[in-house]
Amino acid sequence: MPSAGYGYQETSRTATVGGQRIHYNEAGEGPVAILLHGAGPGVSGWANFADNLPVFAGSFRTLIVDQPGFGASETAAYEGDFFSHSAATVVGLMDELGIEKAHIVGNSLGGGVGTRMALDHPGRVDRLALMGPGGMTARLFTPEPTLGHTRLYDFNAAPSREKLAVFMRGMVHDASFVTEEMIDDRFERSQRPGAAEAFERFRTSFLTPEGSRRMQLWREAAAIEHETLLLWGREDLVNPYDGGLFAFSLMPNVSLHVMSRCGHWAQVERAREFNRVVIGFLRDDG
Repeated sequence: MPSAGYGYQETSRTATVGGQRIHYNEAGEGPVAILLHGAGPGVSGWANFADNLPVFAGSFRTLIVDQPGFGASETAAYEGDFFSHSAATVVGLMDELGIEKAHIVGNSLGGGVGTRMALDHPGRVDRLALMGPGGMTARLFTPEPTLGHTRLYDFNAAPSREKLAVFMRGMVHDASFVTEEMIDDRFERSQRPGAAEAFERFRTSFLTPEGSRRMQLWREAAAIEHETLLLWGREDLVNPYDGGLFAFSLMPNVSLHVMSRCGHWAQVERAREFNRVVIGFLRDDG
C-alpha cells in the first residue's frame, strides 16, 4: 500500500488536453519525472506505479499519467498510431502544467510512448528509463506473438476473470505478486463502459501500414540521442529482453539493466532495485 500522504485521492489531478480529460497523480518537488503505464485490460498509471510514487517523490516532482482511454482518462478520436497520439497528449499535458522538460519512465506501452516522445518531441524529454518497452524489440529468438501477447489476445477474444488472472500472473516471475484483489480490480475496470472500445482503438491503430511502421521504434533507435536506461526482466513473457538487444546495439547513449527472476512488471516485482537504479540514473548519481 502507498505511504501515508501518497494515496490515490490525495494525489489525484485532472487536466484537459486536446478535448480529453486526462487524469494523473502527482506528488513531490524538483525536476519532473513522468511515469507512463503499460497496456492490458483494466490498467492505469496507479495500478502500475502506486508503490513507487512515495520513493520517486523524494527526488522528483512525479506525475503518474493515465494515458488516453486508460484509467480515469478520456480518449478522443485520433488519427494514426497510439504511440504518436499518446506522446502528443503527454506533451500537451506538460504544456498545460507549464513543464518544459521531463524525465520519462515508461513500462511496456509507456516505454513505447516515451520513445516516440523522444523522437517526435526531443526537446521536451530529458532522460529516458524504459522497462520492457513496446516497439523496441525485434524478434531474434522468440516467436511472434509472444506468450504474453497470446494470453492478452485470448482474453480480448472472450473476456473472463479466469483469463485475466492467467494474463496478469504471466506479468511476473513470482505469481504471488498478483493478488486476488488486483485481479478483481483490473477485471472490473476492464468491463466498464467504453473500456473495451478504447482498447480496441488502441490496438487497431497499429494495424495500418503507417501505424505498423511507426510502431517499429527499433528502426529509429539510432536517432535517439537522449541518455537512456533500458530495464528488462529476464523472464519477461511479453517483450523478451533478447528482442531489445538490436535496439540497444544501435542507441548512442544507452545502458542495459537485466534482472533475473523478474517478469514484465519490474517496477512491481523488483521495486527496491527498480527504484534505486532508475532514480540514481535520472539524478545522474554516477
